Amino acid sequence: MAEVLVREARPEDDAAVGEILVSGYLTRYAQKMPEVVLTDRRKAELRDVASKRKEALVLVAELEGKVVGTVTVWRPGAAASEAWLPEACDLRHLAIDPAAQGRGLSKPLLDEAERRARQMGANYVCLHVRRGNRGVAKLYMDRGYVRAAEGDLDLPEVLLDAYFLRLR
Repeated sequence: MAEVLVREARPEDDAAVGEILVSGYLTRYAQKMPEVVLTDRRKAELRDVASKRKEALVLVAELEGKVVGTVTVWRPGAAASEAWLPEACDLRHLAIDPAAQGRGLSKPLLDEAERRARQMGANYVCLHVRRGNRGVAKLYMDRGYVRAAEGDLDLPEVLLDAYFLRLR
């Protein structure tokens, strides 16, 4: 496989990142959780990468000059953070272009996200996984994330299970 470059997203990446998020969620959830419906409102939120870059660190994976993956990290204490632990970063929106899935691209993205969280001074990385999505939960648990029911989010549209990784 060609060398993967993980870097901060730039404004010219916004459209590609937004489409990766929408298509990644639609493809993966359609296969594993057919009951999940991605509303037009949610698609618009996922595509609004410019707003996300203003409040969080958006990383991209680039393969052969093309953006093929993304993940976002909110700093400890950020207003939009869903982290429940003190001094924790909030990790969200890990997605790989469906055409590039199965190549292990989540690993370099998560490695860099966790490295950046340490640089931000975080003691933990917190994240949420849609309840019932065992494959995604396993991906994180295999990296050392621990299930933490106290951080669960039971929202009107979705039930989310909480996980965290101790960084220090």
